[in-house]
Amino acid sequence: MLTLVCGILRLVIWVIIAWIVLSYVVSFGRLGFDHPVRRLYDGLTKAIEPLMRPIRSVVPPVRIGGAALDLSPLILIIGVNLLLVFVC
Repeated sequence: MLTLVCGILRLVIWVIIAWIVLSYVVSFGRLGFDHPVRRLYDGLTKAIEPLMRPIRSVVPPVRIGGAALDLSPLILIIGVNLLLVFVC
């Protein structure tokens, strides 16, 4: 049972990393709404957004010139890694 929990936590980390990469592809690419990559990104967003919403309410985006850097995925990865250390 414990190995299943550890595997799920590791999978969550990889899903977050895939979401980060896909967010850059969707942001800088010219993908239509029906493109498979865009649909995968939208699906991952629906899965990850409830986890990042509480973090975003506490930690605002960091302003870098005219852009803003969202640190919530990084904080979520660190939190899941800490959970992995304590549980597994």
